[in-house]
Amino acid sequence: MNQRDSMGLTPLMWATRQGREEVVKLFLQEKHTQPDMSDTRYGRTALSWAARSGHEGVVKLFLDQLPINPGNISRRWEKVLRVKGLLFGRKYVNPDKPGNGGQTPLSLAAQNGRYGVVKLLLECEDVSPDRPDNDGQTSLAWTAENGHEGVVKLLLGREDVSPDKPDKIGRTPLWLAARNGHDKVTKNGKTLAPILETIMARHRSL
Repeated sequence: MNQRDSMGLTPLMWATRQGREEVVKLFLQEKHTQPDMSDTRYGRTALSWAARSGHEGVVKLFLDQLPINPGNISRRWEKVLRVKGLLFGRKYVNPDKPGNGGQTPLSLAAQNGRYGVVKLLLECEDVSPDRPDNDGQTSLAWTAENGHEGVVKLLLGREDVSPDKPDKIGRTPLWLAARNGHDKVTKNGKTLAPILETIMARHRSL
């Protein structure tokens, strides 16, 4: 049921990548399925693959399971929740689980402009909207870099998302957007204007 292939993917992961909702339902109903497993290459869960591909229906199926906040719960209590989920026929799924590079389902969805999936994940209280990956890039930074204006507005509509959080080498979401020439993103909101002016001044001084 959870056998990985040569690419490190389980049957459930392949079903989520292809957006096969009925197949995913069948796997989640099987007691031996482990939906929170990670692949061996990228460290992504089935939920991460669904979020990256933009399959909203599949993402909903996972979010209907048993999400918990891994940052607020001890390992012992985590095990209790896992057993409780099994008793009630629900699978243990962490909606904020990072892959090898630190990207979560939310950041993968944001990076690829999956507006509907981003909206679903932001409605889940166990998701940290401003969580950085291993390079310090947040979901906002990823989506700004790739010019997904709708997702940028969605993220900036939250108070717990910083518009100017730098990554490990000092690049802010605005810096990344400006570098790639995404004008609509860089002009999004008054809070970004001072940062744009700072960046421009810096370039003039070089």
